[in-house]
Amino acid sequence: MSPEQSLLALVDSLQSHIGWLKETGHTGMPVIATEVPPVSPASGTKEKALLEIAYRMETTAVCPLQRTATRIVPGQGNPDADLMFIGEGPGADEDRVGMAFVGRAGQLLTKIVEAMGMTREEVWIGNIVKWRPPENRTPLPEEIEACMPYLREQIAVIDPRVIVCLGTTATKGLLDAQAGITRLRGTWLSFDGIDVMPTYHPAYLLRNPLGKRQVWEDMQSVLARLGRDVPPRKN
Repeated sequence: MSPEQSLLALVDSLQSHIGWLKETGHTGMPVIATEVPPVSPASGTKEKALLEIAYRMETTAVCPLQRTATRIVPGQGNPDADLMFIGEGPGADEDRVGMAFVGRAGQLLTKIVEAMGMTREEVWIGNIVKWRPPENRTPLPEEIEACMPYLREQIAVIDPRVIVCLGTTATKGLLDAQAGITRLRGTWLSFDGIDVMPTYHPAYLLRNPLGKRQVWEDMQSVLARLGRDVPPRKN
């Protein structure tokens, strides 16, 4: 079973258990959630650590978005990734399947990753918030605040060399930046000693295709920071 399949199986199991607790009149969080301690890479494999973080998000996180979302979208990809992509939040497609960036914007992100000479399996992809905001609205500050401790843990476990923030919400949420993405994109920033490149969100590019050239410039800068050559363009 792949890491993504393992994660989805875990999430489905947790959702079924929590649903049963609600149906049988239990309130609060399952007692077993307290049996899962905070983790670090030293406590086991990175994959196991990420699964444990996802478990605690599902069973102990207090985020208003949980009341309206179908399922948690913790993020997925290579636990040893050198490159992480962090977006705003799940949309309808992601809410349905429990995986980040699988809709139209996700398909465009896949093309961007492949143009960089990589595959989605080589990178890690997630969001600032782990549940879908109603009607895909921008996450509220309290919703971001509820999810950020878990994202910080995920970043600490994976320990990437570069993080790409996709859009204003991801950039402000991760870096507490005040400027918008138009001013920040293409500029190297830092999060806990990790290089961060802000750029446009793929959803923005679907509405504004002219921005693709700027995003590609940013991704070339990312490749240079990773010590990788820019792949030749395919005809």
